[in-house]
Amino acid sequence: MNLKKIRKNRFIKIITNVFVLILIPFLIWMTFIDNNSYLVHRKLDHEINDLESTISFYKKKIEEDKATIKNLKDSLQLERFAREKYLMKKDNEDIYLIEFDTIK
Repeated sequence: MNLKKIRKNRFIKIITNVFVLILIPFLIWMTFIDNNSYLVHRKLDHEINDLESTISFYKKKIEEDKATIKNLKDSLQLERFAREKYLMKKDNEDIYLIEFDTIK
């Protein structure tokens, strides 16, 4: 093939177009090299999703703690909580802890 036949090829015409010659390096630059590249944005979006899931986890924990605090305003519930959680007892009581072996 000579040079004229190569230039008439449709693919070569598209590749040698000025707009395509400018667009390809621009896309490469914006995707990989720039500080605001697609890869950086993808990483930041992933971090945002992680932080939002952390926020929802802590909001659920706060609601559970509020419910616990509301229950602890009752003196009987407070006593039950102290006995179960911190193994507190009255002066005239003995506490026996029973542990079950889960290994067969």
